[in-house]
Amino acid sequence: MLKWFFAVVAAASLNACGVAYISPQVSTQTENVRVIPVTSETVLAANRSNYVPRQIPDAFFRNAGDGSGLRGPGAAPPPSLSEQRRPAALSTRIPPEQTPGPYRIGVGDVVLLATKTSGGTVEELSGLLAAQNSRQGYTVQDDGAIALPDVGRVFLGGLTLEEADAQLFQSLVESQIDPTFSLEIAEFNSKRVSVGGAVANPTVVPITLTPLRLDEAITRAGGIATADADFASIRIYRAGNLYQIPLVRYLSEPDLQKILLVAGDSVFVDTAFELDKARAYFEEQIALAEFRQQGRVQALAELTAEVELRRATLIEGRSNFQERIALDAVDRDYVYLTGEVARPGRFALPFGRQATLADALYADGGFSSETGNPAQIYILRGSEAEFGAVTAWHLDARNVTNLVLATKFELTPNDIIFVAEQPVTRWNRVVQQLVPSLLTSGASIASN
Repeated sequence: MLKWFFAVVAAASLNACGVAYISPQVSTQTENVRVIPVTSETVLAANRSNYVPRQIPDAFFRNAGDGSGLRGPGAAPPPSLSEQRRPAALSTRIPPEQTPGPYRIGVGDVVLLATKTSGGTVEELSGLLAAQNSRQGYTVQDDGAIALPDVGRVFLGGLTLEEADAQLFQSLVESQIDPTFSLEIAEFNSKRVSVGGAVANPTVVPITLTPLRLDEAITRAGGIATADADFASIRIYRAGNLYQIPLVRYLSEPDLQKILLVAGDSVFVDTAFELDKARAYFEEQIALAEFRQQGRVQALAELTAEVELRRATLIEGRSNFQERIALDAVDRDYVYLTGEVARPGRFALPFGRQATLADALYADGGFSSETGNPAQIYILRGSEAEFGAVTAWHLDARNVTNLVLATKFELTPNDIIFVAEQPVTRWNRVVQQLVPSLLTSGASIASN
């Protein structure tokens, strides 16, 4: 018994000398420490900070561009026509019969989306779809797509209205937008028929949802403007072939007036009486089209090269920034976690947004439920106005509903998050330090 008495005395001496375990805690004994409970009202006060989160470089917000800067091929040379002699007779070459199919949306067409006029739907669509009293069209671009805000690029090229309606419905659903809309084509620009020669107003007639007939195209050009119907003809150039209908026969046979025209047809009312002149006219039209096409191809190649250079620059800038972050060579704002947390250390505040206490606590596993005291969670924040002053925001999470406040409490740089230990944890650690000392002291006394 005497030996154990001396062992206890030795252990007490160790504790008196400060060798035993010392528990970290938030002390309110000093004047420069102020403890404030975290409530819904004090969270508002704590969040009144001038801190502005750091931003990631502009390279992460920009893109390489699109085809909006595509330049045109330039002005085309004016067409030229020459005089002809009257032929002895006009032959008839009727184009093959065509079967009208559904209209397919093409490049240059303008589609119009309209939704119901209720305010809630329009607000939910965030300006994506125009209301009936403020309608807005979307042009089908070179790749066959339209660009919708909050949705992105939707490919409609080559689709019928029914197919385009289904495609838009799917895209809106995938973007979690109310797919209540109607679709129509506001401008038909992709399929055209040119009408020239002896007409009142040479023009280009678009093909719409209604099939375009020969008489309608001529009417749209102001009608035939020639006083000599006996030696006039209507010539149709289609896919490298030239067809001819004498004007007298055209006027007398209704079936010829209803010949179906297709995209790319050129109609020429000829009064010069030579097929070569019409052929030269169409060849010139082909040459002009090739000129425009070549110019556009060249411009597209230049734009593609420019976009690729921009994309490479953006990729390099983003990659360099990410490597700098990996090397810790970028200025960052941090808060620090200590006490009974799963992984003590520093927590980097994110770019471009505020981080909350919950973000930092649970980013690396939260606090230890075995050793941590949920009633003693503190956010230690130094005062900017008073040197050495510290505000300790105290969150009591014994009622777990208070953890909702942690999702509202915004962190600022150099905040320290401290989770105190449970009383039983403190006692266990004291015992863990004293028991070896007791055993050592007891063995020493026993040996003596």
